[in-house]
Amino acid sequence: MKKWTLLFVLIFSLQTTTSARSLEAPPIPKQRIAIVVLDNPQSPQDIQQIIKPYKDIHLRHVFQEAIYGFSVEGNPESMERLAQNSKEIISVSPVNEYKVQTEESVKIIGGDEIRGYFDKKNRRLTGKGVTVGVIDTGVDYTHPDLKRNFAGGRDLVDNDADPMETKTLGRTTVHGTHVAGIIAANGKLKGVAPEAKIRAYRALGPGGGGTTENVLAAIEQAIKDKVDIMNLSLGNDINGPDLPISLALNRAVEKGIVAIAASGNSGPNVWTVGSPGTASKAISVGASTPTIDIPYLLIEGMRDKIRIQPLEGSGNWNLDRSLSIVDGGLGTKEALKDAMGKIVLIKRGKLTFSEKAQNAREAGAKGVIIYNNLSGGFMGNLEVPMDIPVGSITKKEGELLKRETNRLVNVSINQEKDLLADFSSRGPVTDTWEVKPDIVAPGVAINSTIPGGYLSMQGTSMAAPHVAGACALIKQAHPEWTPDQIKAALMNTAKPLVKNGKPYRTYEQGAGRIQVTEAVKATSLVTPSSLRFGKYETGGDVHKTFLHVENLSDKPVRYTFEIPKNTDGLKWRFPLAFTLDSGEAQDVKIELEVDPAQLKGKIHDGYLTIHAGSNPIQIPYIYVLEEPNYPRVMGFDFKDGDEVGTYRYEVYLPGGAEEFGIALFNPDDFRFVGFLDTNHNVKKGLIKRVIPVDNLPPDGVYLAKVFAKKAGKEDFIETMLVIGEAVR
Repeated sequence: MKKWTLLFVLIFSLQTTTSARSLEAPPIPKQRIAIVVLDNPQSPQDIQQIIKPYKDIHLRHVFQEAIYGFSVEGNPESMERLAQNSKEIISVSPVNEYKVQTEESVKIIGGDEIRGYFDKKNRRLTGKGVTVGVIDTGVDYTHPDLKRNFAGGRDLVDNDADPMETKTLGRTTVHGTHVAGIIAANGKLKGVAPEAKIRAYRALGPGGGGTTENVLAAIEQAIKDKVDIMNLSLGNDINGPDLPISLALNRAVEKGIVAIAASGNSGPNVWTVGSPGTASKAISVGASTPTIDIPYLLIEGMRDKIRIQPLEGSGNWNLDRSLSIVDGGLGTKEALKDAMGKIVLIKRGKLTFSEKAQNAREAGAKGVIIYNNLSGGFMGNLEVPMDIPVGSITKKEGELLKRETNRLVNVSINQEKDLLADFSSRGPVTDTWEVKPDIVAPGVAINSTIPGGYLSMQGTSMAAPHVAGACALIKQAHPEWTPDQIKAALMNTAKPLVKNGKPYRTYEQGAGRIQVTEAVKATSLVTPSSLRFGKYETGGDVHKTFLHVENLSDKPVRYTFEIPKNTDGLKWRFPLAFTLDSGEAQDVKIELEVDPAQLKGKIHDGYLTIHAGSNPIQIPYIYVLEEPNYPRVMGFDFKDGDEVGTYRYEVYLPGGAEEFGIALFNPDDFRFVGFLDTNHNVKKGLIKRVIPVDNLPPDGVYLAKVFAKKAGKEDFIETMLVIGEAVR
C-alpha cells in the first residue's frame, strides 16, 4: 500500500480553522486532484505510460524541479489503484484547499546597522543583486514602496504572467504584499533588504485560498527562474517531515536556493510546528516580539495582574483612570446595552473580532477584552483599525473576570522585547526528532505594505520575511556561500532568548533571534547548525554525529569544545582542541551515551558551545527517550464520500498506533453510540478510509472522539460530525 499525505493549513489572521467537517461543509466533487511523487525523474512520455491503464485519470502538471512527480485529476478509486500498482510511485497526496498564515523590527535584527557594511564590489549591503521569490497571494507591484523592486513572477492560480494580489470585492488579499514589504520595501518604509529584487508567485487566489498543486507549481517555477531565496509564509497543522511541500523545499535547497518557511501559528504547546516548517533543509522561522507596550489589568482587591494581549489595529491602552468592567456576552449589540463608559468583557466566537469591537465602540465602551473560548490565549488582527483599545486574554482569565464584573479595574503598561510570541509554533519534529524552528525573528505588530497603503499585522508569516531579507543581505556580502552556510551564519550568531531569567527550550526558539550584522561578519561556520541525536531506548545506547567546522577568516583559529555540566546518565565524547588555517575545514565527531533509566522526562535539549578562538558558537541539540509524548493523533478531516450515503475520513498518526478508533457519542447526554471505525497496529502516516452505508449510525449529529494509543499514551480529538441531512 502506498502512502497518502494530506495538508491541513492555518489562515493568516491567527484564528485557526478546524479540520473536522462543519455543519456548513460543502459537498466534495467526485473528481479529485492529487500529487504523485516518484522515486526518479520521468519524462512526460513515461508518465503518460504510467497512467495509461487508468482511462479516467488525466495528467495536469509534470514536476521535475521541486519534486519528481506529477499531478492528475480523476476518480479517487483509480488513484488508489495507481498508487498500489506502480513501482515508481512513492506516494499519492490528495490536493486540498488551504490559506496563508499571517521599522522597529528591522532595527532589532540589525537591519539599520548593516547599512554601514559593504560587499566585495564596495556596495552598501542592501540586498542589491539578490532575487527573493515570494510564494504567497501575489504582490501589488504598483505600490510606490515596491514598484522599483518588482522583477516579475507568475500567477499559478490563473496560469498567467500577472501575479497581482486579488482585488475582487469581498475576496481581496493583502498578505503577499505585506510579506514583500518586510523583505524589500524601498520608499516610505524600508524593508530588511530594500534593494533586493522581488519575484512574486501567486499560489493563493481570492480570499487567500489555493492548493498544494499551486504551491508546488510555484516552487517549481521559482527553481526554474533561479531565484536566490524563496519565502513561504504559509503552513499547516501536521507535524510531519515528509509532506510534499517540505520535500520540495529540501529539493530547492539542494539546488542552491535558500528556502524559508514560517513555523506556524499553533503555539505555545510543544509539537505544534507544521509543514513546510518541518522541512529539514529549509530555515524554519518562529516569531518573537519587537519592543511593544503590553497592558496589564488589575482588579481592585486582587493581588495578581492579568496580561492583556493587544489585537493588531487596537487603540492605545493608556487609560487615565479606573473603569468598571461589564459582561458583554458574545459582543452582539443586544448584549452591550450597559457598555457606556466601561471596559467590556466579550467571549470569543460567533462574530469576528472587528464586529465585536465595533459593536462595543458604538455602545460607548472605553475598551474591549475578548477572552478565548478554548484553553490558552490567542493573538489576532482587527480588519479595521479601532480608536478604542482591544485585547485578548485566556479562557481561564476571562472566566475569572466574568465573576468580577461591575468592579473597578486599573490598566498599567509594561514594555516587552525579545520574548517568544505565544502563537509561535514549537517543535520538535515528530519521527526525526529534529529541532524546529531553526530561528526566530520579530513577528508581532509588524507594519508593512498592503495594496493602497500600510497595515500592521502579526504571525510567523511576518517573522519569516525578516529572515528572507537577512539572507539577501548575507548573500550580497558572500555570494559564494551555499544555503547551508547562510543558515549556519544565522544560527551560529543568533541571540538565545530568555524569559524571567530562564532560556526558552531549543525546540521553541531554535538557535534564538537572528542578528544579521553578526551573521554577515561570521568568520567561522559550523554545520549542521543544530544536532539531533535521535531516540534512546536502553541503557548504554551511544549515538554519534559529525560537525563540519570551517575557518573563513584570514588567519589561523584554534577551536575548543566547552564540556557540558556533568549529569548522571549522560556521557559526552568530544574531539580534542584543533587549529584550522585560513580557508581550512575539518569534520569532527561527537558522541553521546544515554542511560534512560537515570533521566526524567522524554525530551532533552540544550546548547553545545564551540569556541572559535575567543568567539563562542552555540549549537542547539536535542534527543528523546523511549517514545516521547508527541500527539498520537492530528489532522482529522471528515467529508462526504463519492457514493451516495457514504463518508470518508483522513487522519494523521505521526508514530502509528497500537490502537486507533473513532467513537461516537450523543452530544446531549454523552451516551456512547458506537464506533465509526477501529483498528489495531496501524502504521505511521495518513490513514484514509471510506465508511460504507452499512457501517453508519442513524442520521444525526454526533460527538466524535478520534483516539490513538501508543507506548502507554493516548491522545484524542473531539469534534462534531453530521451524518445525513440532520439539522440540530
